[in-house]
Amino acid sequence: MTIMTLQGDTGIDLSHRRLRTLAPHLDRPHISHLSAVPTDDVVLYGPWDGEEEDLAAAAAAGRRAAEWVRSLPQAPVSGPVGTWLLRDVPETIETAPASLDPQDCDRMESDGVIVDGTGGIDEEIRSALAAVPGAVQDALWLTSDQQIRLVAVPSLVTGAARLLAEDPGTAITTGELSRMWALLDHTIY
Repeated sequence: MTIMTLQGDTGIDLSHRRLRTLAPHLDRPHISHLSAVPTDDVVLYGPWDGEEEDLAAAAAAGRRAAEWVRSLPQAPVSGPVGTWLLRDVPETIETAPASLDPQDCDRMESDGVIVDGTGGIDEEIRSALAAVPGAVQDALWLTSDQQIRLVAVPSLVTGAARLLAEDPGTAITTGELSRMWALLDHTIY
């Protein structure tokens, strides 16, 4: 873990705003990295109570949601949107929750670079899930109810991944992740 402080030529630590207000005469501030603890002593990850069960529930919820998408009516005329929605989207929805990984969380690297975690969902899957709302508007053979539910499913899946990326311990130990799957089930049933 690294603490970043702003220092002027005096070596006094000041916040950026206070530096401008209290010491405008100082040369440009620079960023220094101070190690808060030796990196060898930092525990980056440890499994949380209930993690295995939550991840198994995530995979099961993804399978149920994918089956629901596959059960939607097919387009009356074959086309790219219908094929994509009923073939590729269910596969993506099934894969995403099964790929969740609490270790892929937001973190700071040893060199001080902040890395946004993905919760285990790679860019290709996130991109496909993000495209669903735009494609659903062209799925005129689906009812409005089916369309809105189809938009909600990938939103809940990506939301669950974001919960894990931002704070996996809280998402798992407080039941936030489990509630996402309950919302998903409510959406598809």
